[in-house]
Amino acid sequence: MRYIMAIDQGTSSSRCILYDREGKMVAAAQREFRQIFPQPGWVEHDPEEIWRTQAAVCREALRQANLQPADVAALGITNQRETVVVWDRRTGTPVYPAIVWQDRRTAEHCARLRAAGWEEKVQAKTGLLLDPYFSATKIRWILDHIDGALDKALQGELAFGTVDSWLVWKMTQGELHITDVSNASRTLLFDIDTLSWDLELLDLFGIPAAMLPGVKASSECYGLTRDPLLGAGIRIAAIVGDQQASLFGQLCVEPGMAKCTYGTGSFLVMNTGPEKIVSKHRLLTTVAWKIGDRVDYALEGSVFVGGAAIQWLRDGLHLFDAAADSEKLAVSVSDNGGVYFVPAFTGLGAPFWDPDARGAIFGLTRGVSAAHIARAALESIAFQVDDILAVLAEDCGRPVSQLRIDGGAAANRFLAQFQSDISALEVVRPAHLETTALGAAYLAGLAVGVWTLEELATQWRSDRFFQHSMPAEAVETHKKQWRKAVARVRAWAE
Repeated sequence: MRYIMAIDQGTSSSRCILYDREGKMVAAAQREFRQIFPQPGWVEHDPEEIWRTQAAVCREALRQANLQPADVAALGITNQRETVVVWDRRTGTPVYPAIVWQDRRTAEHCARLRAAGWEEKVQAKTGLLLDPYFSATKIRWILDHIDGALDKALQGELAFGTVDSWLVWKMTQGELHITDVSNASRTLLFDIDTLSWDLELLDLFGIPAAMLPGVKASSECYGLTRDPLLGAGIRIAAIVGDQQASLFGQLCVEPGMAKCTYGTGSFLVMNTGPEKIVSKHRLLTTVAWKIGDRVDYALEGSVFVGGAAIQWLRDGLHLFDAAADSEKLAVSVSDNGGVYFVPAFTGLGAPFWDPDARGAIFGLTRGVSAAHIARAALESIAFQVDDILAVLAEDCGRPVSQLRIDGGAAANRFLAQFQSDISALEVVRPAHLETTALGAAYLAGLAVGVWTLEELATQWRSDRFFQHSMPAEAVETHKKQWRKAVARVRAWAE
């Protein structure tokens, strides 16, 4: 029983990876699921489809490795974080589709609370800002818009969870309704000092405490799987939000170490250790993880649209057939042709936090080709990350000198080099890019004694280092044009 199962439930796909004692991948399976866009700015998922695809890839990974559930020492869960699922405790049926972290329908609710002067108190308790990105206003929207939901919630008949809670509920056939500190810290309802749900915040958002899951450490044995779709008897031993999982998978376990995950969005996270740093530039203070009695914190900047911009070029504009083709297209031209693309499809995240921004492509002329637009899209990912790096340096009093990268788009050499150039730092790509799943596996393995933290430190391997070489004048020209483009899209939908 030396295999660890990592469940990686992401925004666009469900994934399962099996690792051996040496941290090597022995099997992997992945399935995409539907992205539902009922109205502009709204994003939903089908919770049952999430569960079906997740259970299916777990079975598939076990088949690939010719393993049975009894061969798995433990499983760890990592998940898209702020996405909200509300379900009936008796039937286990969701009362509404999952409202995804990208969804902006509650922007007006957040604006009203900001206007009433609540943001400073909310940030002091949660480390977060009043933004529709987070869970609280999404929960309240469901209670306000589904007939009978509020009454049922008050009677304790409804359960709320981020996706990790939903998966654990399904895996254990309703026996466990739990989350961990990292996911709880993304809800706007959790005090990150006391590590508990906050009654004042529950009252502010009008959310009954009876809906909430119990909060656990990120690495501990919670219980056993029971659902036959997945396989019974596997120890569930880790729960951690996807960006915190990636930070751990990159073994950024010392204060000052930082990583960026290039996924649907882009997420830059720096470990600040036991010190909780409050940002002066609207970055997020969040719980990284809790292992035993130790709690580590982090500073985070979130880019809402990163790889999703490449998906849009593929699926919306049909500029290429596969996301990997974007690199070939981008390097087929010597520069971006004066094109700057701000992919604010669902607003701008850190450090702007503008839900009314909308996407735009600037600098179009008759000489612009699909290759220029593809290059500008890849550059836009790096520009958005650089905006966060700049304010992170001010908050911490020192610049980030090295950035460990992961996620699907980290395989894109053009993007990695452009990030190094535009941000003037060393970019390191690990040998294993699936560090989100790896982080969940590591935390689960720690809980059951498969590894020690010292052993894990020897497993991380780099694949390639990218050093910056772009002339300073060119960097400044790029940044000037980018800032101009961002200024144009601000408050567009206001």
